[in-house]
Amino acid sequence: MDGKEVVINITHLSKVFIRDRRRIIALDDFGLEVREGEFVCLLGPSGCGKTTVLRIVAGLEAKSGGSAKVEGKEVRDAGPDRGMVFQEFALFPWRTVRKNIEFGLEVKHVPETDRADVSKKLIEFVGLKGFEDAHPRELSGGMKQRVAIARALANDPKVLLMDEPFGSLDAQTRNLMQKELLRIWSARRKTVLFVTHSVEEAVYLADRIVVMTARPGKVREIIDVPLSRPRDRTSREFITIRSKVLGELEEEFEKARAGELSPE
Repeated sequence: MDGKEVVINITHLSKVFIRDRRRIIALDDFGLEVREGEFVCLLGPSGCGKTTVLRIVAGLEAKSGGSAKVEGKEVRDAGPDRGMVFQEFALFPWRTVRKNIEFGLEVKHVPETDRADVSKKLIEFVGLKGFEDAHPRELSGGMKQRVAIARALANDPKVLLMDEPFGSLDAQTRNLMQKELLRIWSARRKTVLFVTHSVEEAVYLADRIVVMTARPGKVREIIDVPLSRPRDRTSREFITIRSKVLGELEEEFEKARAGELSPE
């Protein structure tokens, strides 16, 4: 990614939550740069702050300290330059596929004819032609996530933020959606920050994998994935990188487990 501009710039980021009068440090001195068109995965033990980083960049969570900038501007709230895709789809059950995709455009008061043009193109782009008037209850999990991705793309954001978007899908559908996401990313070249618990998913998708420490979350290691796409999950190179990532995670999982078992 040499020569590409830094789109996401996070420095000395911290986040403290208060739970039952207890002070919980979720993030401490977290830093990361993500360049234009890059696909970066955040990986780490449960509770290490992966989703918190994503929500701060999205403008859905206030930081306690440090800085989170998108295109040089400090993030203070949500904005159309960032599209968010959640694990639970977060679709409106009373709205059709078309109307779910157009929701953000409606909020921006985009004219109806322009909204229809955008949703038509995106429906075709994500492979949902023929399901324009279907409701979420009529769709499979993979199809719902295609709608969620299309909705995130409708505002033509600079950054796509994805919080375990395939976590609730079965293994076969998950693999298919990973391939579909890479097709969309290759065509649109969005800058992607992607949270996952799956080492294999991270190695399959990412240009770089950010391994986070157990809480409080910091960057333990950033691992490059210099493999051409499409990637063969059974290749020696793939397995070597997967083993390296697992090695980095093992100690952090043990730290997280020790923290859970330690007395108050």
